[in-house]
Amino acid sequence: MNQQYLLVLLLWTFSWGAPTVTTAQRPPSGSGSLPDKHVSANKSTVLFEGDAVVAFTLTANLRALARDRGDQPVEHAAVLLYNDAKGIDTLPLTLKVRGNFRRSKDNCSFPPLLIDFPKKKTRNTLFAHQNKLKLVTHCQVDEWVVREYLVYKLYNLLTELSFRAQLARVTYADSLGKRTPETHWGFLLEDDSDVAKRNGVKVSNVKQTTMGYADSLSMATVAVFEFMIGNTDWSVPYLHNIRLFDNGQTGSLPVPYDFDYSGIIESTYAIPPEQLGIRSVRERVYRGPVYPVSLFQQVFDKFNDLKPQFYALYQNDSRLDKGYVKRTLKYLDEFYTLINKPAAARLVFGQGAKNGVVIKGLK
Repeated sequence: MNQQYLLVLLLWTFSWGAPTVTTAQRPPSGSGSLPDKHVSANKSTVLFEGDAVVAFTLTANLRALARDRGDQPVEHAAVLLYNDAKGIDTLPLTLKVRGNFRRSKDNCSFPPLLIDFPKKKTRNTLFAHQNKLKLVTHCQVDEWVVREYLVYKLYNLLTELSFRAQLARVTYADSLGKRTPETHWGFLLEDDSDVAKRNGVKVSNVKQTTMGYADSLSMATVAVFEFMIGNTDWSVPYLHNIRLFDNGQTGSLPVPYDFDYSGIIESTYAIPPEQLGIRSVRERVYRGPVYPVSLFQQVFDKFNDLKPQFYALYQNDSRLDKGYVKRTLKYLDEFYTLINKPAAARLVFGQGAKNGVVIKGLK
């Protein structure tokens, strides 16, 4: 039996012992990877509460994992390794392939994953209180991961009622020793139950609804944000890339996620639906409800207030290609020029809205 596979089995067995306090540290650079600029997290760090990049290694049967792209993916035994002050620490867990578009091998060389942590074994670790977490993987191009991560950071600035993302350097090691380990960008996405707890709301159990039943300010904020980033791959009626929350007082509170089809990302696989009548995802289309001018102005004021912080996210991130930063700032300039011209804004967000076009979502 392969020695590396035996090591994984031993780690799996050993890791069911007493847990240790752990901290993420800087990983080795991977071939062809982007430069990183994170700092080590300390022992009190709680996942999603800081901007420091975490680093860990996932060891599993990578061939079996990469091949598991069907409609009923299975769980794959794996071990997560990362460094603390005392050395390497391990967590046994399972991985499952997830997603829709990005799950297909025709679209992504490596699929997105769902990490299922053993709850008792994460006690006093960076992953404490975590159960199942989505891991967004590199798909085709590493930098696309960083770009999508920054979109989550943009929305975090708008409201606390948002999914937090934790950027990571993930090394994928093959338990059978048949593949050379590879290190890529990825990010973990906060579970919706934790979003609810942070904000004193509940995850809605509504299965299908309309934008008219959503809280007006929240819905307008989501729709204008999706317009700003050039994303049409969302739907409230079909709950596609939208999660609803309930505060027991207002209408449903929509929260967006999954932004890889946004024009601001510039992924080459992103193609807009024919129903929208646009040729590129870089062409913006407002797909939200038509609201009174006063409500839109309230939303626009919020976006204007945050403009310096939005731009700083891109200007200060050395992981991004400089040409991409320049194009993105120009793309945002176009948005801000529009919302600050009342006549043009009324045309786009009023009579020019395509909220009547219902798109169920991409397969």
